[in-house]
This record gives sequence, structure tokens and C-alpha cells, in this order.
Amino acid sequence: MFFGTFDPIHKGHLQLARFFAKHTDLDEVWLVITPQNPFKQKREILSDKDRLEMVKRAIHADPKLRLSQIEFDLPQPNYTYLTLKKLKKTHPKYDFVILLGADIMVSFKFWKNYKNILEGFHLYVYPRKKEGRVPTEFENHPNIHWIQAPIIEISSSEIRAGIRAGKNLSEWIPSESWSYLNKNGFYKG
Repeated sequence: MFFGTFDPIHKGHLQLARFFAKHTDLDEVWLVITPQNPFKQKREILSDKDRLEMVKRAIHADPKLRLSQIEFDLPQPNYTYLTLKKLKKTHPKYDFVILLGADIMVSFKFWKNYKNILEGFHLYVYPRKKEGRVPTEFENHPNIHWIQAPIIEISSSEIRAGIRAGKNLSEWIPSESWSYLNKNGFYKG
């Protein structure tokens, strides 16, 4: 499970998802579109429908990547623990793994029911620039696996800001998603 607002999805997201699908024991990587992250201040984001369409276009040709909109039907803000509970109920034969950036591990202990998440799921953590230190309880936890994945130096917020500033950032967005984004004039205003 690769959670994100994906506002917009970019090639860094795809690079990480494909890395995990190819270089780990995962059968698939599900991109879970999050309507509202409880740790991010409420800001205006593209509609669920538009972010869904961009992700769908970005992954359509990759059989190991799958789209999930499960959080669209859950109460907001979205808490990972509740999403995972729902996924286990809906797909009882699946073993879900959570993909997280190392920056998230700095504050993971503040997640709702984080201990239950750690008891019931494995976390695959990829490198990311972070501010602060990862708590020692997470450094050698048996359900936390530190994966040497590529470090991605691009973020959706940088892309939004660049587009607002009039830059052409098509090189960072999958082409079919860029076409949709550009045709609709997203992030320009």
C-alpha cells in the first residue's frame, strides 16, 4: 500500500512504486489515493475524481501497479489504521505491506493506533530527506524493513508551485497524466 494525496502524481511516485514491485517480495503495489491526510493542514486539493483520473492514466500500462480509492468511502480525515482494517475485511486473503518514506518514521508514533499497525502489518521504509530523528524503537523493529530504494528529489508541492509560476514541468509528470492536467489548467491559478 503506497498512500498519497497524489496531487499530482509524478514520476518519482512511479519510480518508487515500480522499484518495490520489481525489487522486493511484493506481488503488486496499490496506490491508495488519500482524500485528506490528518497531518497536513487542510489545503485546497484537486477533486478526488481528477486525482483518480491522473493516477489511472499514469499506471494503466503497468500490471504490477493497482489503483485503490478505498479511502474515498471512509470518514475524513483518513487514518491509515482504519483503512487497513477495512482492507483486511474486504481482502482477507491478502497480506498488506505499507510503503513509507523515512521522513514519516520521525512522526509515526503520533499516528492513530500506530502500535496496532506495527503489530498487524509490515512497513517497508524507503530513504527520504527528513527533519528530526527516527525514534530508536523503530530502528530495529521486526516489522519495519529499511529498504535501499532510490532517493526521489521531487515533490508534488514543488510541482504545483512550479506550474503556478508558469514553468513547464511535463518532464516530471507521466505524459498521459500531464495531458489531462494541462488540458484542464490545474494548478495555474
